[in-house]
Amino acid sequence: MTATIIDGVAVSKIIRAEWKQRVELLKQQDLTPGLAVILVGDDPASQVYVRNKVKACGEMGLHSELHQFPSEVSEKTLLARIAELNANRKIHGILVQLPLPPHIDNNKVMEAISIEKDADGFHLYNLGALVTGGTVFPPCTPYGVMALLDHYKIPIEGCNAVVIGRSNIVGKPMALMLLARSATVSICTSKTRDLRQYTTIADILVVATGKPKMITGGMIKPGAVVVDVGINRMPDGKLAGDVDFDSAKQTASYITPVPGGVGPMTITMLLANTVQAAERFGLKRSVPAALRVS
Repeated sequence: MTATIIDGVAVSKIIRAEWKQRVELLKQQDLTPGLAVILVGDDPASQVYVRNKVKACGEMGLHSELHQFPSEVSEKTLLARIAELNANRKIHGILVQLPLPPHIDNNKVMEAISIEKDADGFHLYNLGALVTGGTVFPPCTPYGVMALLDHYKIPIEGCNAVVIGRSNIVGKPMALMLLARSATVSICTSKTRDLRQYTTIADILVVATGKPKMITGGMIKPGAVVVDVGINRMPDGKLAGDVDFDSAKQTASYITPVPGGVGPMTITMLLANTVQAAERFGLKRSVPAALRVS
């Protein structure tokens, strides 16, 4: 068996085309969705990510702004800029590129972003609302994974789904999204004892540990769907995921490559969240002030 490659680049183009139509409808109402990206420091990887996001905004017809600060910027200054963007009617989504320098409290910064502009889906309100299925904006990476599964018509209901990783960015929200679709979900970490006993029963295996090639073909159930969220720079300069792709593709039925799998979908769902935020703003704008409910 050789797995079908889940092509995140191709799927993201299809989804972006659909959302671009919604952008055009908004522009007909004199409303251009706007995304503000805040970048602190000069980390090369973060600069690449931000550049890709700004480029994607342009291709979709969104307005974008890059707010860049030196690594020594004070937390107070950063929070003040977020407050300005919260009040800016041209900005509908705000993204703070992580990681932030150690002297800045990540949680405080994320909580400062308006719930209505939380395009990355990292605000505690949106993360917590995943428990009840009422989140306004889902976190972009697990949102993208779900979109990939749906595009390839991979059944979720009743499946054994194993998520390796417990971060607030991927692991926990991923598990909650799968659970909401009636999967039987197990959450593991890189420190789980006898990890193989979980991975070998997974119909859907999502890996987000940050440990390159940690999951090998021998740890995968034959015919499983393998989603590799990891991206690691190897000593030779090449990129690798958390799954050993060459061995895993011989066992899995579907598998995401690295790069070209989940990565493009993360940016796509960020754009989708921003457009949806603009749509919500447009609906509020059309309601007389006396009738608005905050």
